[in-house]
Amino acid sequence: MSGSSRVVLDTNAVISLLAGNRALAEQLEATEYVGISIITYLEFLAFEGLSDIDRGCFANFCDRIEVVALSIDDEELITEALALRASHGMKLPDAVIGATAISRNALLVTNDSHFAAIPHLAIQGC
Repeated sequence: MSGSSRVVLDTNAVISLLAGNRALAEQLEATEYVGISIITYLEFLAFEGLSDIDRGCFANFCDRIEVVALSIDDEELITEALALRASHGMKLPDAVIGATAISRNALLVTNDSHFAAIPHLAIQGC
């Protein structure tokens, strides 16, 4: 993924991947780390109309990656999320997703353009 071997997926990237984005799937196969924030996990499962097949596919996907929990012990993630919220006026869920990528030293794959305003966050569209 643009030379990155560490990737965090935003919710829209997970949706694209599970909808059959073959190019993204091939890029992820070459990475050493793929993660999603617990926020992405919850956002995906909150979609109305998910079938049992959708949920099963997502569960299988989550078994193969890291779902990064939001924990009081993860000071770097919490500090970064609060800083993104304060300095960029981001909604807290997006701040947590961005902070997850930063704290994991990973590229954020997203189609949300507001992440581009964060100079120390590497992003790529999906």
